[in-house]
Amino acid sequence: MMDDYRHNHYVPKWYQRRFLADGQSRYHYLDLRPNTVTNNGHTYTRRALLHWGPTQCFAQDDLYTTNWAGLENRDIEKFFFGPLDTDGKKAIEHFAEFEFTDATHDFWNALVPYMSVQKLRTPKGLAWLKQVLQSRDRNETLFEMQNLRNIFCNIWAEAVWQIADASQSPTKFIISDHPVVAYNRECFPASKWCIGVNDPDIRCAATHTYFPLSPEKVLILTNLNWVRDPFQKPLKLRPNPHFFRSGAMFNILDIQHERHLTEEEVLEINYITKKRAFRYIAAAEEDWLYPERHLRSINWRKLGDGYLLMPDPRHIHGGGNMVVGFEGGGSTAWSEYGHRPWEKGYEDKKREEHEWATMLKFKAEWAATYGPEYRGVLYDAGSFGTGVRRSMGKEWHQKECKRDRDYLKQSGERARRRRLKR
Repeated sequence: MMDDYRHNHYVPKWYQRRFLADGQSRYHYLDLRPNTVTNNGHTYTRRALLHWGPTQCFAQDDLYTTNWAGLENRDIEKFFFGPLDTDGKKAIEHFAEFEFTDATHDFWNALVPYMSVQKLRTPKGLAWLKQVLQSRDRNETLFEMQNLRNIFCNIWAEAVWQIADASQSPTKFIISDHPVVAYNRECFPASKWCIGVNDPDIRCAATHTYFPLSPEKVLILTNLNWVRDPFQKPLKLRPNPHFFRSGAMFNILDIQHERHLTEEEVLEINYITKKRAFRYIAAAEEDWLYPERHLRSINWRKLGDGYLLMPDPRHIHGGGNMVVGFEGGGSTAWSEYGHRPWEKGYEDKKREEHEWATMLKFKAEWAATYGPEYRGVLYDAGSFGTGVRRSMGKEWHQKECKRDRDYLKQSGERARRRRLKR
């Protein structure tokens, strides 16, 4: 019956259940803006902390229902979100237990569009879309949501991916009513970039996007130009910032994984999730809803010493052009920023020289600050499909530091001072 698709979960029930403990059926569900109600002349504020299950949480009646000349239609929930959620669920399960298989590429192709739609389908996302498009009504907004389903995919495909692990922290990840989170250290919660339904633009250099995959795993995407040059203006747009272009290339072997987060880092990520939520957050344990109570500092710029979500730059290399050949002849190519060979920016020697210099400087500072242990590992291309990992360890670190000795000399003292403050 059509009524079966009226109660719309903008954060799917299957996703919510991933964050419940074994045997647990209800969340600690926090309303950040509880309604004020007047009844019989008495005004009071509704209770903020609720104990609700996935059926009640992150849902709204008729959020995706269209109305054409008085006729209600709920096909969006049934035919658009149905297949998307089916494929997205499998992809999230795969990356939450990340091991390379023959199907990894297919799961990646399902995960990126799912995340793009998930960012749009929430009340906050739909309100942002309406604001940007200046839609006349909900019908138009929902129609455009389907047309723009892949709006964020190219930018994320050209980002540096890491999967971070909270298994060593007693606190686990919480979720919000806008679970694909954008964080830019320059865009503090009360800034114009974050007021109302606005999020930091994912195309700004310093904007990270993250998406909790499970209570212990979070996917973090960082713009490549920020990893290569974190000394630039955080709000500067990345190279080739256009949303809509003919695809992008992604090297799955470049995913950094097995980065183990500290308790402080998990609390900081939960704090960002809470501050970027529209109205609701949920957690398996009540105390996790209040990360600010346990943090040493809630300074927006200084979370994780300013590098909370940054991948290890020592895994990052220069260049990155990709060439694809076809059976029967012919080929095509992309730069690391998605430029095609005939486009301006495909070969930019000035940018390459600048990024090479800043990347070496940043690697040296990072090594001096964090030492030889790496944040996460990569897979070895020669061992693809065998489950053998490649860790850029001490030997590679020493080789890099020898080449970067001049940069260590210049920046080591500043990095040591930062380390003493931690």
